[in-house]
Amino acid sequence: MQRQNLIALILCGLVFVAGFLLKGNLSLYFNLAGFMIVVGGSTAAALLSFRLERLQIVTRVVRASYGRRIKSESEIVDILIDLAIKSRVQGILSLQADESETSILFLRRALGCLVDNYEPAQIRDILNTEMYFFKLRREDSERVLRTIADFLPAFGIIGSVVGLISMLAGIGDTSVILSAIPVALTSTLYGLILSNFLFLPFAANLRERTNQELLLQKIIMEGVIAIKSELNPTILKTKLLSFLTPSERKADLVPLARIRERFHIRGESAPNGSPPA
Repeated sequence: MQRQNLIALILCGLVFVAGFLLKGNLSLYFNLAGFMIVVGGSTAAALLSFRLERLQIVTRVVRASYGRRIKSESEIVDILIDLAIKSRVQGILSLQADESETSILFLRRALGCLVDNYEPAQIRDILNTEMYFFKLRREDSERVLRTIADFLPAFGIIGSVVGLISMLAGIGDTSVILSAIPVALTSTLYGLILSNFLFLPFAANLRERTNQELLLQKIIMEGVIAIKSELNPTILKTKLLSFLTPSERKADLVPLARIRERFHIRGESAPNGSPPA
């Protein structure tokens, strides 16, 4: 997780907890029985719905999505430009060393196709297939997270029903009613918090990261195919910059003065054909 996100999470978490403190003692919101009903029931439902291996994969994916920083689009463009220059100077086989050094698995895969002398159409087909199944795997992990997020509020309601049944069974006995009320109220609270504070944000973060990684993979694919076609590095840079946002490539825009000079533009005409003031 980036430092800014972590700081914001801590601050918002403190504000969230402060909202509970303003209305009473924080210990009033702790109820072991309700927590066990929500967590135990949701875990059992998840184990009945998915294979254990799938749940382990989702856990690793979520951990990696917060623990590993992925390179930005501009960094990928710089790497590909360097590779293109090296390819033209030292030959295409010089990229073999970079294949073993880079930490980006997709780039290593693309470079592997490059040094094995695949045709551009073959490289595009292989990498498109890799991107397609990468997206499917990530969507499957996101589906698991959203399904568990749906389980949690449902078991929160179940916990509330259990508490209400205990209240009705002890009608006339104040001590039984007082002990059952926390189960009835806090179970729904636990289900909503765990669903909306953890699992739905996990799924949203995974989708955002997947979209960013797919964009990086698209840049890599186009760059590697261009290197294979021995495209001029300057032209390659211009092509790859189209993947970046305007703010990231603003420095690479041709100044208006050069455009006027190239097309012999002296100035805009004023209305009615009169010369500009």
